[in-house]
Amino acid sequence: MKNYDYIFTGSGLAALMTVYKMITSGKFADKSILLIDSDSKKNNDRTWCFWQEGTSTWEQSVTKKWDLALFANTDFRRDLELKPYTYNCIKASDFYSQAFDLISKQKNIHFLNEKVTDINELKTHVYVATESQSFTGDKLFNSIYRKGEAESQNQYPVLQQHFIGWFIKSKEAVFNPEQATFMDFSVEQKGNTRFMYVLPTSTTEALLEYTLFSHDLLAKSEYENEIQNYISKQGITDYEIIEKEQGSIPMTCYPFWKKNTQRVLNIGTAGGWTKASTGYTFKGSDKKSTALIAFLQKENDLTKFHKRTKFWFYDLLLLDILDRKNEKGSGIFSSMFKNGSPALIFKFLDEETSFYEDIKVILKCPKMPFIWSLVRSVRYLF
Repeated sequence: MKNYDYIFTGSGLAALMTVYKMITSGKFADKSILLIDSDSKKNNDRTWCFWQEGTSTWEQSVTKKWDLALFANTDFRRDLELKPYTYNCIKASDFYSQAFDLISKQKNIHFLNEKVTDINELKTHVYVATESQSFTGDKLFNSIYRKGEAESQNQYPVLQQHFIGWFIKSKEAVFNPEQATFMDFSVEQKGNTRFMYVLPTSTTEALLEYTLFSHDLLAKSEYENEIQNYISKQGITDYEIIEKEQGSIPMTCYPFWKKNTQRVLNIGTAGGWTKASTGYTFKGSDKKSTALIAFLQKENDLTKFHKRTKFWFYDLLLLDILDRKNEKGSGIFSSMFKNGSPALIFKFLDEETSFYEDIKVILKCPKMPFIWSLVRSVRYLF
């Protein structure tokens, strides 16, 4: 039974970011590393987006950037100047290629394309089994999301950011390739928080996603009917569907970190790295993986990695509102974007604002729902 310094169970976004940065840091060349995943990570199975000042580690994987965005609802439309940010889109296949091109050149790193069947922490090591092999490791980083852990409890709200997207090519030149549609709440809300999200790559090509922040998933036909209706409203009569994607991302402030131990750290969605109030995962994982690399060079006890911040509580307030009154989402986001500074909002969502800047953003939101949520949620601080 071979022992590794570090084992990663699951090799999705968070794991690959962490291993990639282990390599580029030059500090882990003497460590043996094993990644295990039942998925070979060769398919274009999702799209990630994030806003960024300047360039990032993942620049070579960026498919498209936008300097402008649109926010809309039934009452107004606002063109957003994003500077100093750009909005970036990365296809999963390009990210996987960048990560594995570097990983495959490392003699100390191995990838096993098998399903993990057992994880057991012992006094001196962690035991991991697959369908055909078993290993031990000094430290384990788990990104396999245990759906029932967060979604079977009632203390913390759990919503889903769920969507189906079509990448289409139209005969009509209707898209502005320089402007992404960040949120379009003009679609019928039906008692939920529902919007269209559009990423145009040319005047005739775009990814259109029908997205909800709510508890329950829809029948596939409902997402697709809404996409078809939206396409029709854009004046598109002749188009072909190039690709489809779908997903469901948990939105919760559930304290995943309480499951961390001295030798086992949950990362990615399984570790609460997804931004709870928006479902964005890429930027949070990028920042957390960088912090983890620095941590591993100084600390040995993985329970010390997590730090709860004020932004965790801000997210909890919004989720508490949407958990009880899901139809409030359109009004809350619209109040932020109608007159607020896009750069300040993005800085706030990146969890980089001062308390004074927090207040400037929060004061744009409807007051009473957040006051009631504050009263309900203050117990989580103690």
